[in-house]
Amino acid sequence: MPFPLNRMRRTRQGERMRAMVRETRLDPGAWIYPIFVCPGEGIRTEIPSMPGQFQLSVDKAVDVARQVEKAGVGGLLLFGLPESKDEFGSGAYAEDGIVQRALRAIRQNVSDLVLVGDVCLCEYTDHGHCGVIRDGEILNDPSLDLLARTALSQAQAGADIVAPSDMMDGRVIAIRTRLDGAGRTHVPIMSYAAKYASAFYGPFRDAAGSTPRFGDRRTHQMDPANVREAMAEIRLDLEEGADIIMVKPALPYLDVIREARNRFDAPVAAYQVSGEYAMIEAAARNGWLDRDRTIHEALTGIRRAGADIIITYYALELAETL
Repeated sequence: MPFPLNRMRRTRQGERMRAMVRETRLDPGAWIYPIFVCPGEGIRTEIPSMPGQFQLSVDKAVDVARQVEKAGVGGLLLFGLPESKDEFGSGAYAEDGIVQRALRAIRQNVSDLVLVGDVCLCEYTDHGHCGVIRDGEILNDPSLDLLARTALSQAQAGADIVAPSDMMDGRVIAIRTRLDGAGRTHVPIMSYAAKYASAFYGPFRDAAGSTPRFGDRRTHQMDPANVREAMAEIRLDLEEGADIIMVKPALPYLDVIREARNRFDAPVAAYQVSGEYAMIEAAARNGWLDRDRTIHEALTGIRRAGADIIITYYALELAETL
C-alpha cells in the first residue's frame, strides 16, 4: 500500500517491538570459541595483537571450558602451541601432543560442550607451512597421511569434531577413511572448505606462532577474488565426506557464505578471524566505534548472510552478556 497507509516505522517503536519482529537472532548455542593451548601450568598470557584473548596452559584451558559451558556457548575450537617443532609437525599427531592433552583434560571436567580439534601442521612444523616441504615446495599428497593421523589422534583424545584447515586437496577423504577405518564413523568433519589466503590472519599467526619461515600459503589457500572456485571446493569436500563446511574469513566474504547457503544443504560455518577481532578492538580502544554495537552488528551480519555456526573470539563474552 502507498504512503501514508504503509508506514515502515510503525514496528520500530521501542526495543521490545523491534525485538518482536527481528528476522535474525544470535544464538550462543551455535557459536564456537577458539582458544590457544600452550605447555606449562598456570599460564594465561594475553596476546598483544588480540587484547582479551590468551595463550592458556591446559589447566587454564579447563577453567575457560567450564566458563564457556556455563555461558551456553556451543563449543570450543582448540589450537596448539607445541613444546618443540620439527620438519613433519609430529606434535600435531603425537598421543601426548598439547591439543590431545587439552582435549582429555577438558573432556574429564566438562561434559556438555562440543570440542573441535583444528587439524593442521603449520603450528607444529619448524618451517611454518601446512604440509611436507621438499625443495621449497609444499607437497600435497605426502601431507595427507600426516593430516589424517592428526585427525584420528584428536578424535581418540576426545574431539567431537575434527576440522581440517590445511587446504590440501583430498584431505577430507583421507581423514574420513582414516577415521572410519579406526571405528570413528560417528566423528563429523568440519572442513575449512573455502579458506582464503587472507591478510586478516596476521594476529592469529602471532598467537599460534605459525608464521611461515619462507614464502606464503597462496599455493593452497584460495585467491580472495574467487567465488565460483569456492563453490567447487565446497562441493568436492562434501563429496569426500565433509559434514559441515566453513568459510574463512567471515565478514569480507559474506557473499561467499550466502552463495554456499543457497547452493548446499550442509551446515555452513563461518570464522570471524583474528584480524576481524583485532580491527574492532583497535577501533573501539581509539574511541572510533561503539564496541558493543559493532560486535553485535558484525555477528548479526554473518548470521544474516547464512552462517549456521559462527566461530568467534567474542563467543564467551557475548554469551555472558546476552
